[in-house]
Amino acid sequence: MKKRLTFRFLPWVAAAGVCVGGTFVRGEDAPAAADDSVLAAEPAPEPADIVEGEMAGEAGADPCMRTVKVWKMVPEIREVECTEWTTEVRERTFTVKKKVPRVEEKTRSYTVMVPEQRTKTVEYTVNVNVPETKTVEYTVKVPYTEEVEKSYTVMVPVKEEKTATYQVRVPYTEERTATYMVKVPYTEEVEQTYTVRVPYTEEMTGYRTVKRRVPVKSTKTVTCRGGHWVTEAKEISANGKYDAEGNPCCPKVVCCRKWVPTCETKEIEVTSWKTECEQVPYTYCVKKTRCEERTRTVCVRKTRCEERTRTYCVKKFRCEERTRNFCVTKMVPETRTKTVCVNKCRCETRTREITVNKCVPETRTREVCYTVKVPVEKTKTYQVCCSDIVEEEKTEQYTVRVPKTVTKKVCVKVRKCVEEEVPADACGNGCSNGNGGRGHRKGGLLHCRKGC
Repeated sequence: MKKRLTFRFLPWVAAAGVCVGGTFVRGEDAPAAADDSVLAAEPAPEPADIVEGEMAGEAGADPCMRTVKVWKMVPEIREVECTEWTTEVRERTFTVKKKVPRVEEKTRSYTVMVPEQRTKTVEYTVNVNVPETKTVEYTVKVPYTEEVEKSYTVMVPVKEEKTATYQVRVPYTEERTATYMVKVPYTEEVEQTYTVRVPYTEEMTGYRTVKRRVPVKSTKTVTCRGGHWVTEAKEISANGKYDAEGNPCCPKVVCCRKWVPTCETKEIEVTSWKTECEQVPYTYCVKKTRCEERTRTVCVRKTRCEERTRTYCVKKFRCEERTRNFCVTKMVPETRTKTVCVNKCRCETRTREITVNKCVPETRTREVCYTVKVPVEKTKTYQVCCSDIVEEEKTEQYTVRVPKTVTKKVCVKVRKCVEEEVPADACGNGCSNGNGGRGHRKGGLLHCRKGC
């Protein structure tokens, strides 16, 4: 809209310029000299931008040609600032922390129970055997022999002749023909597909737990168990047993040792170890396999059936009846008598003297050694692996892209007003009039009929 208003105002401005007596340029073209970059962005010249720059009565001018000013895009070299990037190698220093292992000696105390030998006097009872003579009656079985007559039966053998008929199987041979199938082997090549597991190695990251033992001191109550031996007399029954002479056994008194326990409570210092866990990453290689399908030619053994004939002999039997004589032995019972000696026993009562031991208890004294565990404090030195954190400075090189401003010469198209000579019968709009191409005058300004 602004441009249209400028074009309507143009004839009046052009007329004022001609009256002054010089070549006039449209007021819109004035900033061209100040800033050519603005002109370069303007649209291409139009026929309406052509301005007549010649007066009707100009001296020394060619009546057939006239000079006009036209806006055109003219190439021009300008200096332009642009940014270029260069690569620079720089150095920087950084601090690295690393662990340095060291061995540290520590001391801990522990309690050991040391055995100690002690002696004491103990009274005990002993059974002493006292011999005593006794008279005992006993019964004895005396053997003797007596003759007795006894009857018995004897089986006497008697022979007898008999005739018997029996069947006999007589063998004979018969020829036969048979047809049978035979499997004949042959080889055939077959293409076979099989799967092969191809190994490959894959690197993986895992975490392992590192355990560290830390000593922790505490107190606990310990029960110390002791005691002493006591001798007791115990009576053992005979349980219905008899001695060599047939007399019942007397009960016995036996001395038995019995342990009498004692209990004592103490409070001691105990060192326990606490385990601390830490996750440490590590890299390991895992061997894996992937399946690949391959093809190979395999020789397969096959068989085909063929029919064949053979002759074979068959053994058969026929039955024949025959007769034979044989002897049979029979057993006939017969009664006989004999004299037999029989062993018998009679009972007799007899007397004998025996010596019997009688147990009498007797008190005696003896010294007994016993062991008592006494607590003893000891010290032990052990080594612990510790690590110190040490700082270390390192230097590394790195690459930086640095911007740099550079001036370059660039070819730019600029819109400028240029003078050109055109025929006198044509105006900027390509129109003609009946006044010899000069147009008609209106207020001292030459116009065409179209009003351009």
